[in-house]
Amino acid sequence: MSDNGPTPEEIEADIARQREALAETVDALQHKLDVKTRAKGKATELKERATTDTGAVRPDLAAGAAAGVVLLVALVVWRRRHR
Repeated sequence: MSDNGPTPEEIEADIARQREALAETVDALQHKLDVKTRAKGKATELKERATTDTGAVRPDLAAGAAAGVVLLVALVVWRRRHR
């Protein structure tokens, strides 16, 4: 018997692989397009990184934020005086 291409079993196996790959792609796209869930997850992650185990703001971040505010105020005052 001559080789006339893939057998029906091979075709069915190929279709099953393609379906699985398509399902994975659709799942990845759904996850990527679910902005609300991703935003909530990112907010939770940032909150966990910005607080201690007790829920208080990390002292190093509070000091950094205070320094940033002082720098911003100093810049505004300096610009107003040098106009």
